[in-house]
Amino acid sequence: MRILHISTRLILGGSQENTVLSCEGQARLGHDVHLAFGPIYGPEGSLLERVENFRTPEGHGITTHVVPHLVREVNPLSDWRAERELLALIRDIKPDIVHTHSSKAGILGRRAGWASRCRMTMQTYLAKGPHGEPAEVAECIAGLRPGVAHTIHGPPFMPIEGGPLKRAKVRLNNLIYTVAERHAAERCHTIVSVADAMTRQFLARGIGLPEQYVTVRSGMETAPFLHAAPGESRGEVRRELGLNDTDFVIGTVARLAEHKGHDDLLDALADDLRRNPQWKLLWVGNGWWRERLIEKTRAMGLTVTELDRASSAPTPSHRLTDSPPQVLITGLVPPQRIPALMRAMDVLAHPSYREGLPRTVPQALLAGVCPVAYDVDGTGEACREMQTGRLVPLADLEKLREAILWCAAHPQERQTLAARGQRECAELFSTERMISDLEQVYAKALNPGGAGF
Repeated sequence: MRILHISTRLILGGSQENTVLSCEGQARLGHDVHLAFGPIYGPEGSLLERVENFRTPEGHGITTHVVPHLVREVNPLSDWRAERELLALIRDIKPDIVHTHSSKAGILGRRAGWASRCRMTMQTYLAKGPHGEPAEVAECIAGLRPGVAHTIHGPPFMPIEGGPLKRAKVRLNNLIYTVAERHAAERCHTIVSVADAMTRQFLARGIGLPEQYVTVRSGMETAPFLHAAPGESRGEVRRELGLNDTDFVIGTVARLAEHKGHDDLLDALADDLRRNPQWKLLWVGNGWWRERLIEKTRAMGLTVTELDRASSAPTPSHRLTDSPPQVLITGLVPPQRIPALMRAMDVLAHPSYREGLPRTVPQALLAGVCPVAYDVDGTGEACREMQTGRLVPLADLEKLREAILWCAAHPQERQTLAARGQRECAELFSTERMISDLEQVYAKALNPGGAGF
């Protein structure tokens, strides 16, 4: 098949990694794979180099297409232009499957994919003539392309919070996205959810039909998390970061951005961090909120080390004479570095306010690290309370603190939770399983009877 994936931005992020792994796996199966995306900018990093360098053993790559007006922000003029650009791209490459990812690309890409399909229907009818044999016309329509699929990686609906004006604005944006998602759901065959919770949320908002939905867990490269590469054992990485064996390391792997929960960690743990110098926050990632978070951390009386801006990591001898840093920020790191950094943690904290199913949670479990996460969206499908981690009510800072204190006081029990989660995630989140499941999704999208259209 010729498959066109469409994503809003090819930055370093969970949905983008899922999309790239899908492209690579499908290219290895022999499909002709194309990937379209909007302009890449910002401090989050990019997966473009990986995509451009990828080759199958036979030498096949992934064809990339930049859609100039496909931007994350809602902009009616840019959005109209982006849809026209996508429609022209689809007409040009004539894919068998259009597979969209993320909300903006999902709405515009499904409209463009469906519009191209409708035009092909009319072209087929005119080619056969109004008096053509009905069986002939039906046969042509049954073989029409493209099939259209969409993956929900996370909800576009924001939590209602803030003052009256902000709350009203969030409600309006959520309403706009709900209407747009309903419209887009009528223009695709299959909707893929990375978590069952996504299906429930979207159906509750009247988006799509139950028979359109299928859950496909987000695949990931499990081996680097399960097996440490040379030089990447827990002890070696901790020494590299200037951490002692007795330090209690609470890590996050997320963009330094709104709704990722860094503020909640500071607010919940500030007193404990000041009382316990061996407690450390290890923030892996970068983002627009970096400087603000650093200023807040220092205002709380906590010391910060920015490892990507220091000449070297702090050493144990340095820490004996100076105030030891309690918040370590790695900045942007290549994806292949994440397993080693996770292995250095005692706890993976993920107090994010909205997620599909956050990849960092199963990745932490694969690395043998206990997660503590907010119970939002699909997070609880990987992190089950006192079974594979600690699950905390959304925005409950006291419960967040209690869960982390429990992890610090019960090292053997938290390791038992992580070991159980590791066994489960090794099976559920493999890339091979995701690629196999997507093959079935595409077969359904290309079979009109199977999707109810």
